[in-house]
Amino acid sequence: MKLIVGAFLIGLSMAGTAWAQSKMTTEQLAAYNKPDREKVLYAGAKAEGKVTWYTSLAGESYKKLAAAFEARYAGVAVESYRATRQEMSARILAESQAQRYIADTMETTIPLLKLLKDLNLLVAYYFPTQAKYPDHVKEKAPKGLVFWAIDRESHIGLAYNKNMIPAKIAPRNYEGLLRPELKDKIAFAGSDTGVTVTGAMLKFKGEEYVRKLKSLSPAVHNVSGRALLDMVISGEVGVSPTTFRNHVAVSLKAGAPIEWTPMDVVPSNSGSTAVLVKAPHPHAALLLADFILGPGGQTVLEEYEYGNPTKEYGFKRWYPEQGLTTEQIDKLEEKWRLTMRDLTRRAF
Repeated sequence: MKLIVGAFLIGLSMAGTAWAQSKMTTEQLAAYNKPDREKVLYAGAKAEGKVTWYTSLAGESYKKLAAAFEARYAGVAVESYRATRQEMSARILAESQAQRYIADTMETTIPLLKLLKDLNLLVAYYFPTQAKYPDHVKEKAPKGLVFWAIDRESHIGLAYNKNMIPAKIAPRNYEGLLRPELKDKIAFAGSDTGVTVTGAMLKFKGEEYVRKLKSLSPAVHNVSGRALLDMVISGEVGVSPTTFRNHVAVSLKAGAPIEWTPMDVVPSNSGSTAVLVKAPHPHAALLLADFILGPGGQTVLEEYEYGNPTKEYGFKRWYPEQGLTTEQIDKLEEKWRLTMRDLTRRAF
């Protein structure tokens, strides 16, 4: 009899929790910071059954992260859409204009998130581990909430082929990249990675430095930073200042004859997590955001050598979009792109 009464009381408690959830708006749910937040979100997420996640994460990392979430929160499926920032922007803006809301949680770069914030498409939210995150990696909202937080970083530095470039002339800073011995051996990725590095050179070394570098006849290859690293590994390119630390770490495990070194500053290509204000599955959306920014998600991302915004790595990081408006970012990126085009010779 006691067991029956106990089960009945538990059932009433769960029903009360579900009733309380149904009375909360998405904004109220996002701001909910009581100790039972995970329990409340999980109960609602199971009822919703799934979460739709738009992400810019590449390779197998986003699949592993989704699988880890599903393993922790049984009954909540993750439907992932992986795309570049540009592709994701076009898709989500088209969905918004059609008032056909599909995305719940987003993981992408800051320029797109700034645009979505300007359009009032993001909800301000709390996440349990936010005190561990430095202020400069969170986009603050009123009442101690955030619009997004950086969940992973890709640090851009210089990689060189040790069979082609002797260690004594390998650059250790931007000035070292101006060695005459490196003429015709330097290459930039023609992607956004190369544009960002050009921006760092302009900001921290100035236009005169760029003119000096141009005299060494650096090449530009219209490939990604990862693809250009493969060219460094094969010996087709000697040096590239447009290389991600995590890509080098993976290649070193396979025995690649390369080394990565940070320059004076290290541009950080970051990915951040946000929640859509019109999320069709708000409990699951917030639960996934909490997971990505918590120990579970961070463990997966570190397995793929992504930088953790809560850790120090011994070099100065630079976040290109920090403190800028969407319009300012667009103008700067266009200037950097034109400068890179003038700085480099096209490789064939």
